[in-house]
Amino acid sequence: MTNLKPANTTPVAAAPARSGWRSLLPTMTPWLAIGLILVAGISLFGLLGPLLVGDPRQIRDQGLTPPSADFWLGTTQTGQDVLAQLAFATRGSLQIGLLVGVLATVLSAFFGIYGAYRGKFLDDAFSLFTNVFLVIPGLPLVIVISGFVPRESRGLWTIAVVLAVTGWAASARVLHAQTLSVRQRDYVAASQVSGEKPWRVIVVEILPNLLPVIASQFVFAVIAAILGEAGLSYIGLGASNSATLGTMLFYAQNGFALSLGAWWWFVPPGLMIALFGTGLSLVNFSIDEVINPKLKNLRQHRRRARRALRLERDLARTAAKETDR
Repeated sequence: MTNLKPANTTPVAAAPARSGWRSLLPTMTPWLAIGLILVAGISLFGLLGPLLVGDPRQIRDQGLTPPSADFWLGTTQTGQDVLAQLAFATRGSLQIGLLVGVLATVLSAFFGIYGAYRGKFLDDAFSLFTNVFLVIPGLPLVIVISGFVPRESRGLWTIAVVLAVTGWAASARVLHAQTLSVRQRDYVAASQVSGEKPWRVIVVEILPNLLPVIASQFVFAVIAAILGEAGLSYIGLGASNSATLGTMLFYAQNGFALSLGAWWWFVPPGLMIALFGTGLSLVNFSIDEVINPKLKNLRQHRRRARRALRLERDLARTAAKETDR
């Protein structure tokens, strides 16, 4: 009688599962790496650049000189160093983006999460207040509010508050819907029955489940703030006593940089806004994959399909070579 050898039943080691706060982090992808590099590089330039350049307001007798060894990005119409202006302007735009991101996220979290958790009259009042801001057109409201603020009072904080007040409502609606879903789960009900205070239930039980959504909304708020500030500054309603990328474009427009062919005056700030927005968008897309696993599964499915197609092509080439032999 033939002896049958037992099959190899050694279990295959599975990849360790990500637990805790690491489960909130998206898997590193090429697009996420590019986004992080862009955001980190521009942020470092905004933080360290002003320490390495000269005075951006210094006037020289070398107006509208193209990039050279002395002035890497040329000079403005009054001889000011464009590279120095770009470093200080990047820092100003980053400050406004961070301020608006924090303020808008706090407002949306308060009206969205707290109102949905408490329910009843408070939820109805918060929802009504949120809907009022949703139906009001954002850009005209920003222009009107900025127009009523005196020019000498329009600093970074003023512009940040205006942009945050007009940009939190949509995120609040998303957090409201997510909170209503999380509030029905068993562990939240168990915390309520055990007599936990509302703020503790929100912070300990509900908020950790909404961190990916909040992170995505924060990144989107930063993008919208930088673009909104650039638009306000371009039409003359930006921060009057601060340097931002928008104010650089405003002064370049007033100095007829485009008609004079001084591309080095308006291209760097516009390119800086575009690159920073691209980097934040790539990071935001990666966070969306954590929020919606279907996006990650779709990306993995496309990757497998490309690998299968590549394998079929290699097999076809191999078969063709064998036939020729």
